[in-house]
Amino acid sequence: MLRLDLIDSLISGNKWYKLAPHLAEARRLGAPGLISLGGAHSNHLHALAAAGARFGFATAGLLRGPEVDTPTVRDLREFGMHLHWLGYGGYRERHREGFWVPWLERYPDWLAIAEGGSSVAAMQSCAGLVGEIERGLAVLGWADYQQLWAAAGSGTTLAGLVLGEAGRHPVVGTLAVPADHGVAGQVARLLAASGCPAESGYRLLEASRGGFARLDGTLARFILAFEAETGVPLEPLYTGKLLLALHDAVTSGEIARGSRIVAVHSGGLQGRRALAARLAQLSRTD
Repeated sequence: MLRLDLIDSLISGNKWYKLAPHLAEARRLGAPGLISLGGAHSNHLHALAAAGARFGFATAGLLRGPEVDTPTVRDLREFGMHLHWLGYGGYRERHREGFWVPWLERYPDWLAIAEGGSSVAAMQSCAGLVGEIERGLAVLGWADYQQLWAAAGSGTTLAGLVLGEAGRHPVVGTLAVPADHGVAGQVARLLAASGCPAESGYRLLEASRGGFARLDGTLARFILAFEAETGVPLEPLYTGKLLLALHDAVTSGEIARGSRIVAVHSGGLQGRRALAARLAQLSRTD
């Protein structure tokens, strides 16, 4: 397991790799701040707000839905992020042409970052994770591995891993959102923008278990048992679903005994706080 959750407690996991080029671009442009979008439990906004506080950038977040109080939202305020609640209808407008115009008039010269930090530069940054894997496996004495597994939300990290692998190992992306959320198209667009061939040795696997943030008893019991056995903390929306899908592939025989598989722990543990009681409750259900 590539433990990206251990990189930093605040700018956690793959979020650091996705944010790094945006922070560098903001510094190059002399931008006073960065603005992006997400939900009330967003790992992306949490990492962005923490990075802004640490590196001296103002930050603003455009949030989905009505105003709510969550541990993540409290952290965003503590980090100094300006919060704007768009409602559900307003948030759906984020892909509309001209969406950013009024916000960049309100925050002139700020750098706007797409939802989840998705961009070609972020993908290219995530490609560097393959080198981290290779260095880690060299320490373990592994000569090679057969597959690389990672969760997919926006598809940026997955596309980066595919780019970094350059066809050497198959990459499996476990979908944290239903297929109709457009992850397949986003991965294809990012790879095409980098000149990566259309057939790049990856596949997408449905793992959302009925929807983004949808939890159930099987998932809850798996996460709690995994944590008790390994001591590795999981969050249920991405890494928990990733490892359950990998577990099912092993137990079904799809992955042969003796195979060497690398799984990416993408961090985001801050989001676990609001779901701990729900996981405990679900673990006692059928």
